[in-house]
Amino acid sequence: MTYYESTGHLLLTPVDREAPARAVRLRELGLGERSDTELDAFARQIADALAAPYAGVNFIGEERQFFAGLHHAPDAPASGYPARVLPRDHGYCPHVVARRRGLVLEYVRDFARFAGNAVVDESGVRSYVGAPLTDRTGIVLGTVCAVDLEPRRWGMQGLARAKSLAAELLETIHAREDAPRAG
Repeated sequence: MTYYESTGHLLLTPVDREAPARAVRLRELGLGERSDTELDAFARQIADALAAPYAGVNFIGEERQFFAGLHHAPDAPASGYPARVLPRDHGYCPHVVARRRGLVLEYVRDFARFAGNAVVDESGVRSYVGAPLTDRTGIVLGTVCAVDLEPRRWGMQGLARAKSLAAELLETIHAREDAPRAG
């Protein structure tokens, strides 16, 4: 576990040494600064595939997270979640990005490291599954993720589906990047 050197308090959000390079790459790709209807539609695809009331395509900057793609089911409870912009220390996507691997939290309160996160108390999030969006340069741009306000048994199958969706989305991102060169 990582602690703040000066205070000795537990650092809940992992150190992200790749953040400056990621910020440059996101600017190159034109991602992480505005909502995107295509990515909103992809977030809906994530929600449908994982039968989740909330899903997102989240890009992690140096100081904040930006959900360029966001979906919540029309019948989902009003919880204050999701928001397009979150501080970097909210939620679980920054952990996926810094660790460079998927994360399944079937009930976040079962994990001391994650139970104290602001999205638990402020937004009512109880369950999370996310997979990294690792682009062809090797930089983890962000995540595809789904959450629920109830505990969920995502299991390995849910994580595998999230990873598959991440790979699918990366094909779209790379096709966008290649499009100007193709002409």
